[in-house]
Amino acid sequence: MGALDFLSDYFTISTRRKKRKAVQTVDIKVKMDCDGCVRRVKNAVSNLKGVKTVKVDRKQSRVTVTGYAEPNKVLNKVKSTGKRAEFWPYIPYNLVAYPYVAQAYDKKAPSGFVKNVVQALPSPNASDEKLATLFSDENPHACSIM
Repeated sequence: MGALDFLSDYFTISTRRKKRKAVQTVDIKVKMDCDGCVRRVKNAVSNLKGVKTVKVDRKQSRVTVTGYAEPNKVLNKVKSTGKRAEFWPYIPYNLVAYPYVAQAYDKKAPSGFVKNVVQALPSPNASDEKLATLFSDENPHACSIM
């Protein structure tokens, strides 16, 4: 450790540093028909400031962008290519309690996904215990069909 290193600890100039945004993943649904569409969308999004990776899945019509870019800026950049785009409206099938609710089930959804709607999630007022003990042998008021 030299004398300059020792003295630099005492005479540092503090500068304000901007807080860096958190790394986030943005999923966007974009209808892409050909390799040219895929290339156009990928080039447009990868030129945005803060974008680290761009993954395009043409079969699912899905673009996944990872980085520091804001989601609305990414969406607007994809729309600027002339493609109709929206945020990814689907969630994995196993995260939903009621996947076959009328609004949640979508035939156009990729396999393993359903729409993210409030009706598919369990309501906080529903008690699972009541349903479990409804036909129990220990319940004297249970339904008995014999």
